[in-house]
This record gives sequence, structure tokens and C-alpha cells, in this order.
Amino acid sequence: MATYKYRGRDAQGQQVTGMVDAASESAAADQLMSRAVIPLELNEAKEKREFSLASLFKGKVSLDELQIFSRQMYSLTRSGIPILRAIAGLSETTHSQRMRDALNDISEQLTSGRPLSSAMNHHPDVFDALFVSMVHVGENTGKLEDAFIQLSGYIEREQETRRRIKAAMRYPIFVLIAIALAMVILNIMVIPKFAEMFSRFGADLPWATKVLIGTSNLFVNYWPVMLVGLIGTFIGIRYWHSTEKGEKQWDSWKLHIPAVGSIIERSTLSRYCRSFSMMLSAGVPMTQALSLVADAVDNAYMHDRIVGMRRGIESGDSMLRVSNQSQLFTPLVLQMVAVGEETGQIDQLLNDAADFYEGEVDYDLKNLTAKLEPILIGFVAGIVLILALGIYLPMWDMLNVVKGGS
Repeated sequence: MATYKYRGRDAQGQQVTGMVDAASESAAADQLMSRAVIPLELNEAKEKREFSLASLFKGKVSLDELQIFSRQMYSLTRSGIPILRAIAGLSETTHSQRMRDALNDISEQLTSGRPLSSAMNHHPDVFDALFVSMVHVGENTGKLEDAFIQLSGYIEREQETRRRIKAAMRYPIFVLIAIALAMVILNIMVIPKFAEMFSRFGADLPWATKVLIGTSNLFVNYWPVMLVGLIGTFIGIRYWHSTEKGEKQWDSWKLHIPAVGSIIERSTLSRYCRSFSMMLSAGVPMTQALSLVADAVDNAYMHDRIVGMRRGIESGDSMLRVSNQSQLFTPLVLQMVAVGEETGQIDQLLNDAADFYEGEVDYDLKNLTAKLEPILIGFVAGIVLILALGIYLPMWDMLNVVKGGS
């Protein structure tokens, strides 16, 4: 759901302005018409991004908390417990302070007459657009418990995918951290001892030794500057990523990372197919579902492609045509979309496409470590070679000088 700023005229012809929460622009116009307000101007109110150090390190509520909340809300609503009492009860039992604050505010808004989806829409750091829209559909169709159980299943599958990716990346990340720590210790504690010994003999040092000594001097003499630079670089990257241009550029880059980019891309497409299927099966119109799914994929680069698909459908193109023009999908998935469009079961076929992508991601994750091992071994071998050349070559030269002198 989104918030729209409107300007219109009421039944008496007086000009009125205000804000309205709705799933789409047409839904906002329908709400205003039901209030006897003729909309003259209707624009989506976008929140301004403000940069602060706190915002850089602030994340969303974890998927574990959302999954538990969805499962609990399904059980409570199916049991016939009123929404207000269910929200109030969960706010007392949750362990997350951020979730507790959000639920307390939602409880107050429900007391003042707001619907649940509209109240949740005021907490985007807790409930994303897909979550709010599914709740909105459940409210309108009288099947709120079905919406919560669908969300619970969706979040559970998302958790499993992320868990597999983290497990596959644990080994290479551990190796890189170990290498970084070893290099810091060598540059600060070991190489200065060898540099002192070499300087006493006054021998002509090879290039590898000069590189090692230069790097060591940089660590020993300028470590405060390097530390400040590292922190500044980290904050700068986070700020750049928080901008619209930076986020879009990074999301495009990470899809082309060797060995990992294709896994990220197919995992994101699996999320697209799964969430799109869920929205269509819930009765959400296709154009509105595409707008919501564009936010759900959590990738600014793919977001623009999916929004382009929505514009194509609004102009009269078929789902197959806009999917093909987006250049996001494999031929097999395009065939599924074509069959689904012909049979009227596109939601089921998209669900099958999500299973197909998840199967590919699972297979690639199992083989990811085998693909990364040669790269890591080559990287470690290069570092060991430079260390060996830098330390042993001058020692051999000094040994030859000693033998020649005797």
C-alpha cells in the first residue's frame, strides 16, 4: 500500500486536500469518490531519504520475527479472536522492542478506527509493501487468516533460501578473514624483524622484498590513518548505497559477480515468481500485483524491469511479451508463462517456475564451494609466493656474500 496526496472538491463544491492510504492510484480515487470527494489531483507521497549515521546501521525486523508474527496471527484470527485483542496480546509477548513499539502503535490506530493494513503501512521498517498488501486483500475478501498463512509460508521459504546462501558462503568468508588477519600480523610483527636484519647487511634487495617492507612500514607507521580511512570508506559506501542511484548500481553489479551473481539473480527471480503467484491467487489485479512484487524483490535494478513490465501490460501487451522484453527470464520460464496465460492458470505456473529456480539455486549452492576453492587456493598461493620471494631471496644473497667473503 502507498499514501497518496489529493486535491479535490467535496459535495458542497469546497476545495479539500489531504492524504489517503490505498493499494493503487485507482483505489485511492475510489475511496475519495465513496466519501463524496471528486479528486482533481492525486499524487503518491514519497518519503524523503534522510542520511544519518543511525539510518546507515538500522535494518528491518528479522524474517524470524515476521514469520512468528504471521503464524501467531493466523492461529488467533482462525480462532475468532478480535484483531484488536490479538494485536494487543502479541505486543505483550514479543521479545523485539521495535516490533513491540510497532504493534502498540497499530493497536492505537485500530482503536481510532483505522483498518489493520493501513495501520501496518505506517511501519515500513517492520512490514514491507507485499506484507501490507496481502493483509489488505485478506481484509477485503474476509479471508484474513488465509493471508497470514500464505505470508507465513512465503517467509519460511525465503528464510530457507537465505540460510542456504549463508551456509555456502561461510567457508570462503572464513578463509578471507583468516588471510586478512595473517597479513596484518605479518606486516606488524614479522616483516619488521627481517627488514631490520636486511638493513644491517646493506644488501641490494629484490622487488618482492621492497614491496613487503614498504607494506609493513605503511601498516606500522600509518595504521591510525588507515583505520580512519577504512571507517570513512565503509561509511561512504553505506551512504552511496543508501542513495537511489547507488542502490540501483550496486544491485546491477551484484548480479554479475563471478560464481555468485547467477545464484543471486535466480534467487531473486524465485522470490518474484513466488510473490507474484501469491498475489494473483489472492485476487490482486495483475498490474497492481506487479507494482507490489517490484518492491518485494528487494533489487532496485530488477525493480525497474518489473515496473517496465507493468507499463507494457497497461498499454495492452501480453504477459508473455513483456516478460520476454524484460530479458530477466530463461526460455523455460517463458514457456511456463505462455502456457499459464493460455490456460488461465498463470499463478500456478509461476509457482512452478519458483520451484524451478529454487531447485537451480539449491544445486548451485551445493557446488559453490567446489567452484570457489580453486580461486581461493590461487589467491593464497600468490600471497605465499610473494612472501617466500621477499624473505628468502635476500637471505640467499646474504648467504652467498658470506661464503664469498670466507
